[in-house]
Amino acid sequence: MIIQTVAQSRLGEKDFNELPFGSVYADHMLVADYENNSWQAPKIVPFARMEMSPSLSALNYGQAIFEGMKAYVNDNGEAITFRMNENYERMNRSAIRMCMPEIPEHIFVDGLKALLQLDNKWIPRQENAALYIRPILFATDEAVGVKPSDNYRFCIMTCQIASYFKEPLKVLIEPEFIRSAQGGVGFAKAAGNYASAMYPTKLAQERGFHQIIWTDAAEHKYLEESGAMNLMLVINNVVITPSLSDSKLAGVTRMSLLHIARTWNMQVEERLVSIEELIAAHTNNTLQEVFGVGTAANIAAIKMFHYNGVDYELPAITENSFQIKGGGYLNQIKQGKTTDVFNWNTTIPVK
Repeated sequence: MIIQTVAQSRLGEKDFNELPFGSVYADHMLVADYENNSWQAPKIVPFARMEMSPSLSALNYGQAIFEGMKAYVNDNGEAITFRMNENYERMNRSAIRMCMPEIPEHIFVDGLKALLQLDNKWIPRQENAALYIRPILFATDEAVGVKPSDNYRFCIMTCQIASYFKEPLKVLIEPEFIRSAQGGVGFAKAAGNYASAMYPTKLAQERGFHQIIWTDAAEHKYLEESGAMNLMLVINNVVITPSLSDSKLAGVTRMSLLHIARTWNMQVEERLVSIEELIAAHTNNTLQEVFGVGTAANIAAIKMFHYNGVDYELPAITENSFQIKGGGYLNQIKQGKTTDVFNWNTTIPVK
């Protein structure tokens, strides 16, 4: 691996107490190109802009995917990443669906380890902050022709972040627009999925809602996801989440929180969840919690959902709420503050 370091770090120029989400980038990034039917040697280089042609295939035909991860530091100053291999495998599932080459493990995993080792000091040390990791793969052919690109670029960049949501959310159950459909690319972290969600989300925000709860494309009857998060409910002490399909993203936080619930001997159900069931549970006072889960959002409390002209206020969150207990325990594992009994973390020694 080729490593080219910056002449002067920008670290001293940044205020760690002011961390706008996704705009404070670390010194270096990893870059690897796919050319002539093979991956070239990865490079770690100073973070910088990339020159591109307006005919770039990714810009014209949307062959672009990404992942989202976080890094923390433990008491020894070592970087910690959470379930790295799950993100690596999911990125390759996205690549296959978008007709892109799979990324070799030595480029993704070993490259990320080297990058975090080099930029270890960029990982925030304060509470509720992390170094966000954004791997991205995009097509780089410079030709306006509708076909899969022959050339691609893989990049990993990192940026300091604080909490994604500052307060419990008010959400709108979306009755018209859809995020994805059966047979589509909803299970992939394709860039276009997020672009298509922006307009209906903007409309909802103009009405005073923070996020949308998406419903199924066929009938708008069943709950799917919330914004860029998976959705979880607690009804009558049962942890319930919409079952996975090719219209939903298989979230790593979702997977991990469900595993924790099962190890705590809680009843867990992954199945279809209808709007009708949600409202009925609210009416008969068995609906205890609704919340979003995701890497960026972490555990996002929902205090109210709106459907068909009616606001439904949710019960107050307490220290015994599953999102508090389970989410808190998950965060302790991610940050290396408790024993990682599930072997989910990868620890990267200080260079």
